[in-house]
Amino acid sequence: METFVESERPSQPDGGPSLSLQLLGPLTIRRGDVVIALPASRKVQALLGYLVLAPHPVPRSRLCDLLWDVPNDPRGELRWCLSKIRSLVDDPGQRRVDTQADTIAMHLDDCSVDVIAVARAQQEGIDTLSPERLRELAPSFTGEFLDGLEIDRAPAFAAWLAAQRRRFRSCHVAVLEQLVRDASDDHILELLEKWVELAPFDRRVHEQLLAALVRRGQIREGEEHLATSARLFEAEGLDSAPLHDAWLAAKARRNPAPSVQTSASLPPAAEAPGANSVNAAHRRASIAVMPFVDRSQHTGTRGGAADALADDVITRLAKLRSLFVIAQGTVFALHDRSMAPNEAGRTLNVDFVVSGSIRRRGADLTVMVELAETRTARIVWAEMFHHKLDKTFFVLDEIGNRIVASIASEIETVERDRAILKPPNSLDAWEAHHRGLWHMYRFNRHDNEQARLFFQKAVELDPAFSRAYAGLSFAHFQNAFQGWSNRGPEIDRAFEAAGRSLMVDDRDPAAHWAMGRALWLRGRHDQSLVELAQAVELSPNFAQGHYTLAFVNSQAGDPNAAIASADHSRHLSPFDPLLFAMLGARAMALARLGRFDEAAEWGIRAAARPNAHAQILAIAAYSLALAGRLEEARSYMANLRLTSPHYTIDDFLTAMHFGPESEQMFRQAAGRIE
Repeated sequence: METFVESERPSQPDGGPSLSLQLLGPLTIRRGDVVIALPASRKVQALLGYLVLAPHPVPRSRLCDLLWDVPNDPRGELRWCLSKIRSLVDDPGQRRVDTQADTIAMHLDDCSVDVIAVARAQQEGIDTLSPERLRELAPSFTGEFLDGLEIDRAPAFAAWLAAQRRRFRSCHVAVLEQLVRDASDDHILELLEKWVELAPFDRRVHEQLLAALVRRGQIREGEEHLATSARLFEAEGLDSAPLHDAWLAAKARRNPAPSVQTSASLPPAAEAPGANSVNAAHRRASIAVMPFVDRSQHTGTRGGAADALADDVITRLAKLRSLFVIAQGTVFALHDRSMAPNEAGRTLNVDFVVSGSIRRRGADLTVMVELAETRTARIVWAEMFHHKLDKTFFVLDEIGNRIVASIASEIETVERDRAILKPPNSLDAWEAHHRGLWHMYRFNRHDNEQARLFFQKAVELDPAFSRAYAGLSFAHFQNAFQGWSNRGPEIDRAFEAAGRSLMVDDRDPAAHWAMGRALWLRGRHDQSLVELAQAVELSPNFAQGHYTLAFVNSQAGDPNAAIASADHSRHLSPFDPLLFAMLGARAMALARLGRFDEAAEWGIRAAARPNAHAQILAIAAYSLALAGRLEEARSYMANLRLTSPHYTIDDFLTAMHFGPESEQMFRQAAGRIE
């Protein structure tokens, strides 16, 4: 994620007037109350705007490519532009334009900069800001980013400028949406009308505006707005029925009458295509993947690698079965209408939106991807992938796997963090499931029991929620694996919950993952591998499925296959909450291959993870003992016994399922340090 300098600073140390830059609206620079005259050169203004938002020093070559289309002397023109910028922002004894080495950066930590303040708020999460902070931020939005500034024959800058304008427009909408929540009826219409202007296809703003008009008794104005908005939606090929539904519901709330048809009695076809089209009992996080932009082409042609990658991501996300994914045809149609990603996300009423671009230069391929929360405009995750184009389809397949694994992981994290802040008795099935995941990943006895209770609540609220059954199975698995409860009954419960997950949805990779783990507990290793292979076949980017293949193979299967699966799972999900287990599985496989020094190093890495449990510490201790590093091994064992005072090699071998030779090897290692 980008980081930005603080924009709210006092005057300069010498007591002179502070410098303020306004980039929302026409570029304006002030010293105190005095507006500074700007150079006539548009490229000076463009360069200033780009450097203000650059999170890191920018190479001169990139700036030349950005603004100059094969000029005679691009670096000479760049130097001239920088001299003009210095005259605008530098002070005696204080240079704000830094030109160290071959890079350029701006230091504005003592200045007031509107876009930096907005960007910082976006990073913090606009939905987390206090009403006072939101009201302070709202006046910053005086117009489009660098309003009126366009540069001829600079396509790279034009693309960047368009992206920034979309970004700050989305921030403005998010601020308005949050302000509306606390606004009185005396001020709400002004906010809603501005929101409609910025996001005319956002169904929620129309619903709130119609409701506000009804509350104020402005029925005629409401009917006029409904008619106008319905025509606008229909002209774009969008369903206007939800607007009529909202109008009827608003009037029904004001004047309840049995004859009024509310949203509960409307047919399913009247529902919007996004998250709210799913019954609340079966709610899932919803996502739209917009077509990627091919920066290598300037013809606007479709059907190339960019579209193929977006289609692949949509398909793979749908295979996860844990998200409500908008179909390709819908998002491609909105893209063809030049609808920006966040605007499309609001139109579709989804929780998250993915956008991205690809660029090919010779044999190099660069893919940039961004995941954003629709309602807050917060960038949840962004990544850049660089590959050689020696095997195009293989490269796109690999990038697609990594994108989908990262998106799924980031959304799970967002939903977990959101669920943990809500009162337990207010949770729906989706939220209870993610509250369970939050506790599950703590890997201790108390939290595992809390996880079990939340998963149980999720399946009671939604008996068709396969992932919640998979989570319940995992909680019982942990009880058996860690020795926290009587193994026999917990093994049976893990198997039963996994079976229910499969009965609900046998196309859910998590259901096969849960069954694979439950079968392993029962000692049916071959069948376990079959189920786990089915999980990763259904969803090749399912990192935990690949890890569990590594876990099973690391003990009684093929250790080389275990290493490959462990590496692949880490490649797909490098910050996974089960990363310690991926590393631990690799260590056990290396130990079985007799590569004890390597096993010790991987065991140490596994134990260093903050949520590593007792079995992982045991892997580190025994791997170190096998490598002859006895003092270190005893240190890890001592740490383990701080939480499990009576832990022995028998506990380790009961938890794991090694063959006779491997079991004897670990017993010998334990004998050296216990």
